[in-house]
Amino acid sequence: MFSRELWLDNEKKCAVVRKSKPGRRRQELLAVALGVKVGVKGGFLWPPLKLFACSQISSLVRRAALTHNDNHFNYEKTHNFKVHTFRGPHWCEYCANFMWGLIAQGVQCSDCGLNVHKQCSKHVPNDCQPDLKRIKKVYFCDLTTLVKAHNTQRPMVVDICIREIEARGLKSEGLYRVSGFTEHIEDVKMAFDREILNADERLEAVHDVLMLLPPAHYETLRYLMIHLKKVTMNEKDNFMNAENLGIVFGPTLMRPPEDSTLTTLHDMRYQKLIVQILIENEDVLF
Repeated sequence: MFSRELWLDNEKKCAVVRKSKPGRRRQELLAVALGVKVGVKGGFLWPPLKLFACSQISSLVRRAALTHNDNHFNYEKTHNFKVHTFRGPHWCEYCANFMWGLIAQGVQCSDCGLNVHKQCSKHVPNDCQPDLKRIKKVYFCDLTTLVKAHNTQRPMVVDICIREIEARGLKSEGLYRVSGFTEHIEDVKMAFDREILNADERLEAVHDVLMLLPPAHYETLRYLMIHLKKVTMNEKDNFMNAENLGIVFGPTLMRPPEDSTLTTLHDMRYQKLIVQILIENEDVLF
């Protein structure tokens, strides 16, 4: 198959291919993946070879992009390879040879998606660039994986929290000594793990879900939220804000379909949050 020198040379060619006209780009990418000279007239790619080339393009483009992107901080990271069963034909992105077998044909990096033979994984350089689509959480995540996924020098949670402390909390009594409320701490951690969506995007997503409710359910929920919003307008007397009402009504309105105590306990925080959002934005969502 390919020599290592030809493979590296093809990576460099990807930068040239990206600058070509859209009409030629696909054919040129296929040619680069196959090691064929770009621009040869009369070139015809046999369908199985096209399939092989397509399986290599993502790897070539990813590696070429990393090579030419100076914005990524130079933190070395090993790949997190795990045995993987591939559906359909797959080729090793290191040696470019076919992965034989029906199950467990090779390994895949769970952080960046690189697919290689098990033996080839021992020779892959420590150039893992985690994909945000694969990194599901902020807490309990490997530090190097986190910063490389977000292309930052430090975890964003550190920057955000320090900015808030220095802006509003330097004169707070018992700073870093007095513990916060566990419920609030878990809410903040959950917000980071769920990417802290833009407020408008979050409302739009909630609105789309509400539109899926049957008419009777929608009208009942709408009428109840109008009432609960009025309750919050008298918070000075009843001490019930949207968060408190979310704690009370969340388990009732957002009960999971299966009657599982463990599932209910796990979902309580999310149940409270969604009811809180519905109450606070009742005039916009309904």
